[in-house]
Amino acid sequence: MAQSSASADSLLEKGNREEAVKLLGDFAKKYPERKDPWVRLARIHFDGENYAQAIVAAEEALQRDRTDRTAKSIRAVGGLRVAAQSLADLKGDVELKGDARSDAVGLAKVMRETLGEEVLVPPEEKKKKSVQAVRAKSVAAAQQPVGQKPQAAAGGNPFGALR
Repeated sequence: MAQSSASADSLLEKGNREEAVKLLGDFAKKYPERKDPWVRLARIHFDGENYAQAIVAAEEALQRDRTDRTAKSIRAVGGLRVAAQSLADLKGDVELKGDARSDAVGLAKVMRETLGEEVLVPPEEKKKKSVQAVRAKSVAAAQQPVGQKPQAAAGGNPFGALR
């Protein structure tokens, strides 16, 4: 990898971005288990403001190493830049001119219409509600006075609620 990386650096210094990408792509095919060429490709694409390709390469690196911070960072920042550009494009199409809230409402409307969805962000799952119920029961049990028996569940069995 060191030789391929040095060769890619040399090509980049000469302005041959496409050749550097091809070299690293070939290395990635030859050694599919390695994350290194994918991280380098992600950096090259990111530096070239090709955020979609940077995200794809970062994802490839993360498939090989879920803990790689460089790949995570490139994926996150690249995603934010794509989102920002997309919102700017939408804003330009809609010609928003109100305050921030009305602009956001207008953008949301355009996004819902484009996606054919009534809701852009679905509500939390029922799982969250059940977690909150368990927490409420735990808090109630913890607040019982010391020495007092817990309230019995149906049938006088204190463990009946656990069924």
